[in-house]
Amino acid sequence: MVALHVALALLLAWLLGRYGAKALNALGRLTPTERDDRFFQALGLLWWGVVALLALSYLAHALAWPLEPLATWGRALTQWLGSRGLAVLAVVGLTFLGYRLIPLLLARLPEPEGELTREAVRRKTLRAVADSVLKMAILTLGGLFLLSNLGFNVTALLAGAGVVGLAVSFAAQNLIRDFINGFFILLEDQYGVGDIVLINGVGGQVERFNLRLTVLRDLEGRVHFLPNSEVRQVTVLTQEWSRAVVDVGVAYKEDLDRVLAVFRDEVERFYRDPEWRERFTEAPEVLGVQDLGQSAVLIRVLFNTKPAQQWAVAREFRRRIKNRLDREGIEIPYPHQKLYFGEPLKLEGGA
Repeated sequence: MVALHVALALLLAWLLGRYGAKALNALGRLTPTERDDRFFQALGLLWWGVVALLALSYLAHALAWPLEPLATWGRALTQWLGSRGLAVLAVVGLTFLGYRLIPLLLARLPEPEGELTREAVRRKTLRAVADSVLKMAILTLGGLFLLSNLGFNVTALLAGAGVVGLAVSFAAQNLIRDFINGFFILLEDQYGVGDIVLINGVGGQVERFNLRLTVLRDLEGRVHFLPNSEVRQVTVLTQEWSRAVVDVGVAYKEDLDRVLAVFRDEVERFYRDPEWRERFTEAPEVLGVQDLGQSAVLIRVLFNTKPAQQWAVAREFRRRIKNRLDREGIEIPYPHQKLYFGEPLKLEGGA
């Protein structure tokens, strides 16, 4: 029995020391400077020292070692463990276990793969929101049970928190709006993780979404954090299907009927290409002459594609049509201007 007590005490001390130090190191990594990292590493070593001292005190009392004041400290620690300590440790352990099980539980849900469909986007978004909500719920419940076992009046604390929350509600209006707006964004499936959107003039792919904020990463890799209460207008570029609009200019001297025939033929070849066929949702359309510009006649072509494929399709078609127009001898003109200086002056005789 004594050996079992010693083994359990050492195991508990090792768990407390390890995970307490890891928590302190994690806090240190959130700070901006390396000096703060070293400070939290020192706190981690101090935590290990405190845990080792508590374990040694408990063993001194349990094994009746004549070591003072360790034996006295061990006796007080044993009394505390007998009254509240075991319940506190159980609450901490269960809270930690529940927090660590959330990713494992969500990992069992099927991960959407392949094409960017609304179902895949919604699954990713619900997964991210569920992760944040479940973690917050477990930490909140664990904290309440911990305070209750430490002897605090949780009911009074909750009532006081309600009064304080009412008092600071004016200062927390933006936070409340964040959650409400985020809830409706999720409920109405306006956008989700994986969508490419334009919000308040900032564009990028939705990398993370929860009820409080939306995180975008743009084409240059920059990350934008947007509180959901600031989301006033959203332009979703990958909702159900996408469209590429391609304008190509040809010279005024070209026969437009021949030019349009070449465009239709090249568009049809592109659409029938097996390597690209799966990216389209329907056949492309050559609209015809879009504009008579200063230097060129613009021909417009529309491509309806699967979500997020419009840019690749537009780039490929521009490459193909450039090569085709070169082969056909159809000119893509450079910008040019004609300067007109008016009629020359005519001088009358004798003037």
